[in-house]
Amino acid sequence: MEAAPAVHAHRTPAARQLNARHRGLGLAGTSLPGAALTSLAVAVGFGPLDAQIQLDTQSPLGPVESHVAAAVAAAGNEHLPLLLRICTQAAPSARGLLEGMVSDVPDGLTPLGGGMPEWYAAPVKVFDNLYYVGQTEYSAWAVTTSEGIIIIDPIFDYSVEAEVTQGLQKLGLNPADIRYVVVSHGHSDHAGGARYLQDEFRARVIVSAPDWELLETTGGDWPKPRRDIEATDGYELRLGDTTLELVATPGHTPGTISTFIPVTDNGTPHTAVLVGGTAFNFMGRGDDARWFREYIASAERLRLLASQRGADVILSNHTRYDGSTVKLPALARRRPGEAHPYVVGPESIWRYLTVAAECARAGLGDN
Repeated sequence: MEAAPAVHAHRTPAARQLNARHRGLGLAGTSLPGAALTSLAVAVGFGPLDAQIQLDTQSPLGPVESHVAAAVAAAGNEHLPLLLRICTQAAPSARGLLEGMVSDVPDGLTPLGGGMPEWYAAPVKVFDNLYYVGQTEYSAWAVTTSEGIIIIDPIFDYSVEAEVTQGLQKLGLNPADIRYVVVSHGHSDHAGGARYLQDEFRARVIVSAPDWELLETTGGDWPKPRRDIEATDGYELRLGDTTLELVATPGHTPGTISTFIPVTDNGTPHTAVLVGGTAFNFMGRGDDARWFREYIASAERLRLLASQRGADVILSNHTRYDGSTVKLPALARRRPGEAHPYVVGPESIWRYLTVAAECARAGLGDN
């Protein structure tokens, strides 16, 4: 497995340590690949990662704590930002287990300065056919094909022109070639720029049916896209020599979709999976249990699909979750022949989605 940039976990004196025994971790219901099971024997982190994350308790853990501990084990250091964001959100009663854990991965890319808005990030070529055209904290992706460009998650209405349109131009691409816009879910940080691309370039906009309804009932004064293509589960978006697969992963919103993207690095093929929604935005609305179950089922299904498709690149629509805040700078420093920072391997993706599922299970037991 090619290594991602080192992500370190700092432990303050308040951090406690937990014995990595199977009983204490409550891993009986957790399915992991053989390599992951082997490395779990090392500690509550995953083998070769730079710093071990360990917890300690004098008594067996309850159901909620066991799921948090399983998430800790799956996260290691690499997925610590995801763990700290969603497990603390899902299970307030288990926050003590995470006390003192601090990730040194920044929440966003470093602002460029020089009079540019703090949200502005420079565009980056990430793979031969995949480009980053997002902000410091919110990601947008451009997939180039032989017959045009596909934009995934066109960020906000206030930033889409500067980041997507002008970003493509800075990369030597023509925004007039945008043919499709895929919106993972109907929140303004990912759907806000869709109307602009629809009006400016006549791009077709693809959203799931439940999230078209969400967009049509959402308030706020940001421009909503006109209803266009409905993405169904397994929808194949074919454009020229490229096919994206869109899969239903409800939970974050009723119609969240995640996307499999074929990419190449200097001609070497890889498969990326872009996780469409991450945090538990449904909490506090009276039906938490239902949506935690939806989220768990989606995370487990996406984990299986990613494994079946051999996905080895994890992407998010937030720079913190997929480590873009460290991977994009690492990519700029990459020398010929060095490993690609985004190519993390199937085992890493399995663990990422295990963190998501286990934190949701903790939330289900805590609410």
